[in-house]
Amino acid sequence: MNMSIPIDRLIRTRRKTIALVIERDGSLTVRAPMKMTEARIHDFVGRHADWVIKHQEQARTSPLPGSKRYIEGETFLFLGQSYPLAIVSHQRLALTFDNNAFLLAVSALPKAEQVFTRWYKTQAARVLSERILLLSTKYDLPFGKIRITSARTRWGSCSSRGTISFTWRLVMAPAEVVDYVVIHELVHMKIKNHSKTFWGRVEAIYPGYKKNILWLKKNGRYLTL
Repeated sequence: MNMSIPIDRLIRTRRKTIALVIERDGSLTVRAPMKMTEARIHDFVGRHADWVIKHQEQARTSPLPGSKRYIEGETFLFLGQSYPLAIVSHQRLALTFDNNAFLLAVSALPKAEQVFTRWYKTQAARVLSERILLLSTKYDLPFGKIRITSARTRWGSCSSRGTISFTWRLVMAPAEVVDYVVIHELVHMKIKNHSKTFWGRVEAIYPGYKKNILWLKKNGRYLTL
């Protein structure tokens, strides 16, 4: 008999398979096909109850990172490196980055989080566009277009129409982790599941991919503001 596990969020999309996502607060998000019945969804969750409970306990007992403070000396991640924040009085742009530090105009302090979010989104569009174009061409893995999202735990995803989505938070991670996520989604353009064939193709392109999966599992909660 399957154990009854409460579903905190049920999201229906045009996907063909069901996915279970344990959020940072331990809640359960289920992504399911549009026409899948609730009975089948609950049955699937029940059959994976041990996995859900294990990962919920891990999430709930792991300390969450505190929110960023927009003060002198606070550090912010970009491509795996931490850079300090400096508050400056004479600067035309709200936020700049000089490869050594983030420079935030004092006038932008009241809306600092929005300013940083906008900066990260801009950088994500630039960095991910460059990497996906290079890797797509190099490994003959065509795609349609890319989209930048604000997802908190889903680093990348792809649609049946060829659109690949990445969260802007991904550019906080090291470059090799960014490349792994890009390759993962590009391979999904040809292989829609997580079969042995899929992982074999990922490994053929990126033999060290497993260490990047582990990095995201360990450090993903810190890729936030």
